[in-house]
Amino acid sequence: MKPQSDISDPRIIKALTHPLRIQILAALDERTASPSELADELKAPLGNVSYHVRQLAGLGLIKLVKRTPRRGAIEHHYKAVGRPQITDDAWAGTPATVKNAVVGAALGDVGTAVTAAAAAGGFSRPDSHLTRTQAKLDERGWKELDKELNATLKRVQKIADEAGKRVSKSGDDGAHDATVVMMLFGSADEAEAAASAKSNGSAKSKKRARARA
Repeated sequence: MKPQSDISDPRIIKALTHPLRIQILAALDERTASPSELADELKAPLGNVSYHVRQLAGLGLIKLVKRTPRRGAIEHHYKAVGRPQITDDAWAGTPATVKNAVVGAALGDVGTAVTAAAAAGGFSRPDSHLTRTQAKLDERGWKELDKELNATLKRVQKIADEAGKRVSKSGDDGAHDATVVMMLFGSADEAEAAASAKSNGSAKSKKRARARA
């Protein structure tokens, strides 16, 4: 598991709105693969995958690690450079439509992975974890919980890095493919109320501007 990279470049944020790019990044996070291999794995047209791989490479999110001669051609293999994490400031300045696309792409990828794992018995281990906690938080509580999750994420990364080193030394025997998902989000009712208030405020501002004119 690679360290996260704080992202503030709006071009990269926009690039993460495409669900196929999210899937490609996830596939290349822990292993090396070529566009052809990715197309087979993701059940997507090779031309589409190759295009998105070039875009991700151009933005520095993945890198070319080797070239392999194959049937008179050269197959290019890529690996993710780091796990992208959008900074708080960048996220705050991201347009709502782009935010919705980024979140939708990420949730789509998570949903697909969780559904497939559940169907195959991925939650059968006695120490697997699935909880949902709802709470009424003030601003201080929200900030404290956000800080706690960020600290937990760093610990998860450290554990995964140490485990990866042990697996590299001993081989894949006894290794487990694991996924950790953390979320902190407001309720739908609260989000709708905030959007309505913003819309009403914008309408009032325009009305006042017309009156002054």
